[in-house]
Parts: sequence; structure tokens; C-alpha cells
Amino acid sequence: MSPEPEHPQASSPPRGIYLLPNLFTTAALFAGFYAIVAGMRQDFEAAAIAVFIAMILDGVDGRVTRLTHTCTDFGIQYDSLSDLVSFGLAPALVMYQWALVDFKDMGWIWSKLGWLAAFFYTATAALSLARFNTKVGNVDKRYFQGLPSPSAAAVMVGMVWVWTDLGVSGATLKVAALMVTFLTGALMVSRFSYYSFKDLGAGNRIPFFALLAVVIALILAALDPPKVLWGVFTVYALSGPLLYVVRWRRRRAGARSDEGGE
Repeated sequence: MSPEPEHPQASSPPRGIYLLPNLFTTAALFAGFYAIVAGMRQDFEAAAIAVFIAMILDGVDGRVTRLTHTCTDFGIQYDSLSDLVSFGLAPALVMYQWALVDFKDMGWIWSKLGWLAAFFYTATAALSLARFNTKVGNVDKRYFQGLPSPSAAAVMVGMVWVWTDLGVSGATLKVAALMVTFLTGALMVSRFSYYSFKDLGAGNRIPFFALLAVVIALILAALDPPKVLWGVFTVYALSGPLLYVVRWRRRRAGARSDEGGE
């Protein structure tokens, strides 16, 4: 009888990857890359739309992974790299091409500030994704810590899309663009809590009014997609700091009531 092998085949790691979820991830990566190319061609509307398409594909990717139970370490890492391109690099470069590049006309210091702002956004997106990956399974899934990178990207390219649609050049709004770039980057690495909507699964009941609100939102989005999408994600970006202030005031009021009861 021949001796058993030292490393049985049953214990070896599985070969290959799951096709379906990684296919959506690749499509999201393609959309993000196309957004960069469109931004280089000064086609800012197409660039913004491509980022929003990447957001949809990224959401479908996660839902398919959960439904098919095909979550793997490879898929997690690949998804993060795709997110970095689509929601970190693409929005920064599109914003730079649209507005931040025009700081070069104000002198070399302002010129550097323009591309450094774009780099700051990209770096904070990478840090946010790395922090998310290291804390998976150890945090309350109902909330994100810091503004999620897809939402930050929506604020960035949404601004570009709205003002391009209105015929306003980025050079006119370069100071506002600089502030938005720095603020959204800072929000991604902040400790503000953002509602994740993950507890609104298919098996959970929601109020009838909530469904009606979704219908109204879809109608408004169909009427004017740039303004509605940018408005929704801007409100979501501001919800983190506002929620922090509300909680802080409640804690302060509770502390005062406790002192008064002593």
C-alpha cells in the first residue's frame, strides 16, 4: 500500500474564482476607468454618469454576493481595488479636470493646492476603504464609520454634473470645488456615523409612507437626475455631522438633568 501524501488534496485551497460577483465588480471598475477617460476628454456629463453607473454595479455586486453566498477573500480585495478606482481616483481626477486645474492661473502655490486637493481626496478614499476592510464583522452593520466612498464620489461628480448641465464652467466655481473636495475627503476618514440602510432587507417590513416616498423620489430623479442625485447625496453627506450634533446635545441635556436631580 502506498503511503498517504503529506498534503491531501481535500485540504488544499479551492482553485478559481466565482464568476458572477466578480463580473459585476469588473463592470464597476470599467465604469470608473471610463469616467477618468471621459474627464480627460472634457466630457464631464459622461464622466459623472459613469461614476453613478459604477455605484449601481457596486451595489448589485454586494447583493449578488450575499444572495449566492459567494463571498471570498479574493472578492473582498478585488472589490476594494475597484472602489478605489471608481470612487477614489475617478472623482478626484474628474473634479481636477473640471475646476481644480484652473488654479494654475493664480500662481504656482495655488496650482499645487489644486492637484494636492485631488490627491487628498484619493488618499482619504484609500484610507477609508482600508479601515472598512479591517473592521468588517466588528462594527454595527446599521452604520458606516465615516462617509462611504460611493456617496463621497456622488457628491463630487454630482456637483460637476449639475453645474455642467447648467452651463457653468468649473473655472467659475474652482474655490467651491476645492472646498467640496477637501470636505468630502475629510468626511470619509471622520468618525461620524452614517446610516447604512442594510437593515432594510427584502424580508423586513417598512411603512407604507416609506414606499410612497421612494416612488416620489424616482419621479423627481427622472425629471432632473443631476440635481436630485446631487441633492440626495449632499444631504446624506451632511447627515453624519448633524447626527453627531443631535447626539451630543442629547448627552449634554442628559448630563444636566442628572446633575439637577442630585
